[in-house]
Amino acid sequence: MNVALIFAGGSGTRMGAAVPKQFLEIHGKTVLAHTLSLFQAHPQIDGIWLVVASDQLERARWLAEECGISKLMGLAVGGDSAQASIYNGLVALRAVCEPDTVVLIHDGVRPYVDRRVITANIESVKEHGNAVTFTPCYETIVISRDGKTIDALPYRRESYTVQAPQSFRLGDILSAHERIRSRPEGYTDMIDQATICHTLGIPIHLVPGNRGNIKVTTKEDLSMLSALLASRTEDE
Repeated sequence: MNVALIFAGGSGTRMGAAVPKQFLEIHGKTVLAHTLSLFQAHPQIDGIWLVVASDQLERARWLAEECGISKLMGLAVGGDSAQASIYNGLVALRAVCEPDTVVLIHDGVRPYVDRRVITANIESVKEHGNAVTFTPCYETIVISRDGKTIDALPYRRESYTVQAPQSFRLGDILSAHERIRSRPEGYTDMIDQATICHTLGIPIHLVPGNRGNIKVTTKEDLSMLSALLASRTEDE
């Protein structure tokens, strides 16, 4: 079984909008609806589990019904961080899914992931045990501890941007979360599943992503998404 775990509990404070960014409308649909529709339409996705803030549960359920998201299996309440929200979703899945279920963990505000990337994630989990979507960096990356001077400058040919989906067997990623949660520092500095796995010494298999798979965070991102959606062709 292949399940998409979509987490969409953010408040969207950096967007400066009246509603959370996942509920902003663009091209006649909310950002979250665009995201859900991608996994709804994918033939290898058997179910969708959605994680949202407690005060957005009814809104999210209504949105899924309005958009015809028939694969929605259930909703979970988010936690006090993105990783805590993902953990809550994984725990909810554990009650209804087998440990070997393939779980594709995806941001609700990444509404432009290519169908081929979703397929590649599923195939990679089945062959290698996990999948983390990435794209090559086309700009120079620097490391700066004080934000003023450069401490390190990795070779661009060795630099990549990690995106989503990030995909695993349910039992494996739950175990990884529980190991991280048992530490005194918990989820501190744990940005995503790739960070969690790397911290635990778990080998990560990379899957090439598509360049348009942006995370909608700012008003500029909304403008970029609008242009991407306008240019999308039916065979993409």
